[in-house]
Amino acid sequence: MTTTTGPAADPRALARQRRRASAARFWRSYRTERAGLYGLAVLGLCALLALFAPLFVGSDVSSVTQAPGRPMQSPSTGFPLGTDQFGRDLLGLVIWGSRVSLLVGLLAAVLSVAIGTLIGVTAGHFRGWYATVMMRITDWFLVMPTLVLAIALATVMSRSLTTTVVAIGVTTWPTTARLVRAQTLAVETRPYIERAKALGGGHWHIMSRHVLPNVMPLVLAQTTLIISSAILAEATLAFLGLGDPTVVSWGGLLQDAREAGAVSAGDWWYLVPPGIAIAVVALAFTLCGRAVESVLNPRLGVSR
Repeated sequence: MTTTTGPAADPRALARQRRRASAARFWRSYRTERAGLYGLAVLGLCALLALFAPLFVGSDVSSVTQAPGRPMQSPSTGFPLGTDQFGRDLLGLVIWGSRVSLLVGLLAAVLSVAIGTLIGVTAGHFRGWYATVMMRITDWFLVMPTLVLAIALATVMSRSLTTTVVAIGVTTWPTTARLVRAQTLAVETRPYIERAKALGGGHWHIMSRHVLPNVMPLVLAQTTLIISSAILAEATLAFLGLGDPTVVSWGGLLQDAREAGAVSAGDWWYLVPPGIAIAVVALAFTLCGRAVESVLNPRLGVSR
């Protein structure tokens, strides 16, 4: 009778088996976090609405010339959330806007975490003058208001979704860099790192094979937390008129409502739905991030 632990076992199959077992353990622990499950359910619903928005509302929902209603209609049977200043269905616009808001938030968070992880791992590994320079740059970004830097970048660059992603991503990475560097310094003191160096492991081998896998749980938790901040930042930039004017987003809807005078006119249905959507999604990502952080804390060596 053969076993998968024998000398003839396939290393790749063993690695896949360990990853599946690790994922199963993670899910069992995550299921005990009730708030995280609520957040995950909300995010799943929002993701489905965003993916199938063309089936629910149609791609012409943002068309001004084909608006189905009268301008600024209050909620009714035909328009559950009312209409905007062009007569477009606000329910359809909110559903369609989820595509842009979620996409920009996710991409900006990935860019931010990628930059922070790269700087954190390299600064923790190489140390010396390189770490000093990188940490001083990180400190400069930390003391500068993130929103002000993002607004400055979005102002000097062309107004597009790429600009929004870059403006948010390159201004929100310092916290990740600090956390990853601290974890890298802790990993570098472990005995197997010394053995890898003694066996001739180079810098790239140590960082990619030993350090990075050990900081990935922290990176995963940080990503889920940053996405909520990125969504709020995208909404803020769009509200200030610095987003892409050719696409529909939740922040863009708030900016349109402000320009249409919905605040002074008391047209609450133009302001409340996109605002609630932003708050609910940001809260859902925060709940998921806290749940992931709680599950991974024992692996990170953090005690409550």
